[in-house]
Amino acid sequence: MDTFYIWTIGCQMNKADSERLGSALEQLGLQPVDTAKAADVIVLNSCVVRQGAENKVVGNLWMVNPLKKKQPDRVLALMGCMVGPNTVELEKRFPDVDLFMQPQQFEPLLELIGERKGLDWEGCVGSLAPAHPEVTCYVPIIHGCDLMCSFCIIPYRRGRQVSRPVDDVVQEVELLVNRGVREVTVLGQTVDAYGYDLPDKPDLSLLLTRLNAIEDLDRIRFLTSHPSYMDDRIIQAVADLPKVCEHINLPVQAGDDEILKQMRRPYTRDHYRELVGRIRDTIPGVSMSTDIIVGFPGETEEQFDRTMDLVSELRFDKVHCAAYSTRPGTIAHRTMEDDVPKDVKDRRMKELDTLQESILRETNAALVGETMEVLVEGRKRGKWQGRTRTDKLVFINADEELDARVRPGQLVNVEVSQASPWALQGLPLDGAASVKTD
Repeated sequence: MDTFYIWTIGCQMNKADSERLGSALEQLGLQPVDTAKAADVIVLNSCVVRQGAENKVVGNLWMVNPLKKKQPDRVLALMGCMVGPNTVELEKRFPDVDLFMQPQQFEPLLELIGERKGLDWEGCVGSLAPAHPEVTCYVPIIHGCDLMCSFCIIPYRRGRQVSRPVDDVVQEVELLVNRGVREVTVLGQTVDAYGYDLPDKPDLSLLLTRLNAIEDLDRIRFLTSHPSYMDDRIIQAVADLPKVCEHINLPVQAGDDEILKQMRRPYTRDHYRELVGRIRDTIPGVSMSTDIIVGFPGETEEQFDRTMDLVSELRFDKVHCAAYSTRPGTIAHRTMEDDVPKDVKDRRMKELDTLQESILRETNAALVGETMEVLVEGRKRGKWQGRTRTDKLVFINADEELDARVRPGQLVNVEVSQASPWALQGLPLDGAASVKTD
């Protein structure tokens, strides 16, 4: 047993879980490979937030089944939000799967590998921080969620909110920085609820302050915030701490109070608008993104129009839009009828996407001629690319001399020369002098 392959779908938390499991497997002597066919251990990290994601997981399970039948001693594991506390139905449905693991519960797989390799896995596995991280890295700081939104399956899969101690997070980020990371994104389903469950009640602003003091760390981000937990201390920390990026993801989900009530979102449209205004007043130049669900049970055209009006008014920098799909086990599934037709959901999604595209076209066009600091992450389509502090994607047009000297992890001052709704392009200022090296 020498190789492993991890396939991941879903949110940033799932990506972080996969990276951390991969780190543990490498510490047990296994090496990652690029295909399931080449792996002795195959792990599918699942998501069931939307029906489309679950369908992809099922499709991949059926695709790897022949590999398992051909090599029965190959280990096939399913983990993530598709796996609940009771796996009886999953075991019947997918009899070739060896292990079913809930999110962050890596122990069953590590124990099995330890037995087969004759190792004490607990003595071999230390920090789960990725061994070979990229320039940017996700760091989970709080698992689970206590809020029980009616549409969401996450609390049933990831459990109650559990925060990691501040010192543990700081030590992990220090380790990642020593391994080359220049930007971290601290993660949680409700990241701004961080610390509420810890004995000394630290909060996200305190953690951000501690991380801001880490030498050679350039940037800090956090996902995903909730309007009920986004308080003035966090907002002020973003404004005051130089390494914390001026970007906040604040899901609203809907722009109508009755729909918000049915979703069990404990705020109103006006409360959300006031909060966004307070954030923008406190943090100059802040960018804001949001999540919206269209076609929630009972949503009328008038209620959808209120969501459109809210997006028009607040002019977000990014809108993640999804059509509602009922999730078995949620409150909405048990108590509401999924009564908005699919074609109506599709049309509403298209209308919202079109509106957001027009907003971004205007917003990004106004950035042409501006100078923006870009953290170089890698190459795509023959160009270096990275993101601004406000999370704008930028492609860098450089001459051959500068192109040869740029590398991931550098901060480059770029003058924006072109803009589309989805990305910016620009030229480095003053050639190589614009590159900030370590």
